[in-house]
Amino acid sequence: MSKKPGLTVLAGPTAVGKGTVSTYIRDHYPEVWLSVSATTRPPRPGEIDGVHYYFKSKEEFDALVAAGELLEWAVVHGQNTYGTLKSTVDAAIAEGRSVLLEIDLQGARQVKKAVPDAQFVFLAPPSWEELVRRLVGRGTESAEEQQRRLETGKVELAAEPEFDHTVINDDVRRAADELVSLMGLTPRPH
Repeated sequence: MSKKPGLTVLAGPTAVGKGTVSTYIRDHYPEVWLSVSATTRPPRPGEIDGVHYYFKSKEEFDALVAAGELLEWAVVHGQNTYGTLKSTVDAAIAEGRSVLLEIDLQGARQVKKAVPDAQFVFLAPPSWEELVRRLVGRGTESAEEQQRRLETGKVELAAEPEFDHTVINDDVRRAADELVSLMGLTPRPH
């Protein structure tokens, strides 16, 4: 079953591995175009404008919002704003590319309103215990932040029925291949 190229939205709870699965797809499936977000966050060392993010001033970002040029956007952690430019997604689809948009639940809900015929895939952990292990194991958040993210994770897991498909991230390669298959592409041996 081959699906026509289009937009696939990947979302799921915090620490489920959305970024890891997306990176695997970028590295192994060059025919998939991964959307690059716009952000008001300043570049980190080594980050390149237009490759990692489209870096915008607050005023530039606000103008994009006002002009309706974003598929979705949100203020993250009360600080910086992130969003997906409609123009870049539309251009990739017009070129016949399969587009993967890796975003949070709030963004996925906005895209569903804007592009209801997109495909929505929920990336789920093998178990709640595994999600907790991954979040705590990262060691990138304080205990307080971990607890806040786990509370958010419970709410995010409850949103699974809103999605067209669920992929269990029990193995990054297997999950990436399943996602690519849902996008209508043939997984290849690695």
